[in-house]
Amino acid sequence: MTSTPPKLPDAEAIRTAVRHALEEDVGSGDVTANLVPADSRARARVIAREPGVLCGTAWFDAVYRELDPGVAVQWSCRDGGEVAADTVICRLDGPARPLLTGERTALNFLQLLSGTATFTRRCVKYLEGSRTRLLDTRKTIPGLRVAQKYAVACGGGQNHRMGLYDAVLIKENHIRAAGGIAQAVKAARATGLPVEVEVTSLQELDEALAAGATRIMLDNFQPSAMREAVSRAAGRAELEVSGGVAPERLPDLAATGIDFISMGALTKNVRAIDFSMLFEG
Repeated sequence: MTSTPPKLPDAEAIRTAVRHALEEDVGSGDVTANLVPADSRARARVIAREPGVLCGTAWFDAVYRELDPGVAVQWSCRDGGEVAADTVICRLDGPARPLLTGERTALNFLQLLSGTATFTRRCVKYLEGSRTRLLDTRKTIPGLRVAQKYAVACGGGQNHRMGLYDAVLIKENHIRAAGGIAQAVKAARATGLPVEVEVTSLQELDEALAAGATRIMLDNFQPSAMREAVSRAAGRAELEVSGGVAPERLPDLAATGIDFISMGALTKNVRAIDFSMLFEG
């Protein structure tokens, strides 16, 4: 299975993440790579050691652009595509020193983002045949939110808000600080942004609907309560389920008729996909 990858994040965001990663790894210089003669050239290939959904090629490329633009990378797979174990993902050719120096940083991006995309694809498949869509959250690795949300999209999921600036999500503490759901939603609607309210009971659901929330998050609701929430909302607001959702529960949750399921595990419980870079000759 392959899919068209989503639009890449801004190139500067990719460069910034790569530069930070190289700074922490290379520091004042790669003392081991410097043992190799400066004029040595090498060829290498990257192999997938296990099946997965590929993601992170732009970050991989950016690592080598930062180290030495003379390194050429030729991809045989693209982001969003499913790859089998032992697949050659790409081939590299260029000066040996930067090839060696960039190996770990480049693979770190590739394995992390492919892990995110792979787990997302697995979860999306549980929802096939339903109208429910899978969302990520803000529970991302610090500094890699843009990259991980791109990986979720490569896996077939959808992005929730990027941060605290592009949508309103009123949670329990906001409600308490504002004096109630109605007061919080009234203030939020003045921003002109989408307004979502997290509720923990059917009573709070009714309050959020009455206040005019455009999306309501059902926090830790049981399936029977979800079905009742769908009935009460009757299309007046989109409904989202969150809270410790395991992949195996996704079909049952979708069967309640809710619109979205958000899973922090997509980006915070990542198991990296195993890739290796091997020099040739």
